[in-house]
Order: sequence, then structure tokens, then C-alpha cells
Amino acid sequence: MQNYDIPLHDIKPILEVQEYSLYYFVALCALVFVLLLGLAYIFYKNYKAKNRFNIRQEHYRLLKSLDLKDTKNAAYSLTLYGLTFKDDSPRHTEMYKNISQRLEAYKYKKSVGAFDEEVLAYIDLYRGMLDV
Repeated sequence: MQNYDIPLHDIKPILEVQEYSLYYFVALCALVFVLLLGLAYIFYKNYKAKNRFNIRQEHYRLLKSLDLKDTKNAAYSLTLYGLTFKDDSPRHTEMYKNISQRLEAYKYKKSVGAFDEEVLAYIDLYRGMLDV
């Protein structure tokens, strides 16, 4: 019988190899997930801001489409909707006070006549200086 216990000197023992590819893959997946969440948040905020009701825009539209032939309702509407833009600047505040005083003659009465030319000019000037 042969003896198989021959010492071998050229074969090295098995070493543990450090493998980091799984960690790299998990980190890459987490980074992609965070980026996708960020993009989804940005799109959501943009969509929400786009579809939000804007009271200033609505009052601006109502003031621009106001029927000045219906004097009493126009006077009340100008006073109500103009209040939205009153605090934009000191110029807007003064103009709102001025137009409110001029519209007092067309409110609180059973029947009123048409706007005179001076009041119509002030209304057009006030509508022209509004912006959203």
C-alpha cells in the first residue's frame, strides 16, 4: 500500500475574498429610489400649484368682464373685488379709496342712474393698473 500523506508545498490554503458588489448594487438601488422619489415630489408640487384655485386671478377676471351698464351691481362688485388688490402698493390703496368714494353715490339706493364719464374714466384707469 501506498502512503498518501505526502506533504504538498505548492498549494496555498483557501483564502476569503472580499466581495463588495452586492453593497454597491444596494447603494445604487437606494440612490435611484431617492432620485425617483425626488422627481415624483417635484412633479406633484408642480401639478398641485398648476391646478390650484387663485382668488386673485378669479377676481381679476371678474373685474375685467364687469358689465358697467348694470350700475348698482357694478358698483358693489368693483368695491368687493377691488378689495383683493388694495394692498398691492400704496398707489393701489389710494386708487381703491378714491374709486370707493366715487362709487358711494351708486350704492345704497333703490334706483341709480348710469355712471358719469369721470367715474367711468376712474374705473378704466383702476382696471388698467391691476395685475395678477
